[in-house]
Amino acid sequence: MRPITGWLSSSASDRRGMGWAAAGLGTAGLVVGLTVAPADATQGEAYRLLYLHVPTAWAAYLSFFAVVVASIGYLVSGDPRWDRAAQAAAEVGVGLTALTIGIGMVWGRATWGVWWAWDPRLVSTALLLLCYAGYAAARPAGVPPRRLAWWGVAGFALVPVVHFSVVWWRSLHQEATVLQPTSRPPIDPLMFTALLLCLGAATLVAAWLWLRRLTQLERRAGGRRVPEALLLQ
Repeated sequence: MRPITGWLSSSASDRRGMGWAAAGLGTAGLVVGLTVAPADATQGEAYRLLYLHVPTAWAAYLSFFAVVVASIGYLVSGDPRWDRAAQAAAEVGVGLTALTIGIGMVWGRATWGVWWAWDPRLVSTALLLLCYAGYAAARPAGVPPRRLAWWGVAGFALVPVVHFSVVWWRSLHQEATVLQPTSRPPIDPLMFTALLLCLGAATLVAAWLWLRRLTQLERRAGGRRVPEALLLQ
């Protein structure tokens, strides 16, 4: 369990540095995306919401992937620290997915004229949220950790469904802009730069939230004494 031990031994200053790095990348990305990058030819200024929407969805995917890794670690080793790592990642992922849907609804209202449409991307994302929200709610209900671990692994099957839904079915949602089989992304370089900065920021924010929540869970479980000061960083 060296990885879990290493994560918990990260100092408050390390996590604070991660937070500052996330703030710096996010600020730079939003400045470029909101003031320097040109407006989209089709969506106009409304497309700028994607600098929040896409990175938040990306960070949610990463969080649920972390649930899979930690759940497999628990199934293999039986160490409850892996189970707590999965719990922390799932909670972060649920929050990020809810935020993704919320931002997407604002974008949909500006672009489609409605807050919600029964679109494959929206429906599959809502199912992903319900799956892992149920996973999180089942824990205090007394569901055994091994069943939760299998739940966490199986639930990740919805992630590729969400991602490829715009390709597999007719959808109002736009197709992938960056990850296309072309030699270069069909996107303005300034837009692409802003998006990369925001993706980096979202990744760091998700990691910071996960580490903080994991520290809290470990302290509550009594498996490792964590000073109160670390929880305030």
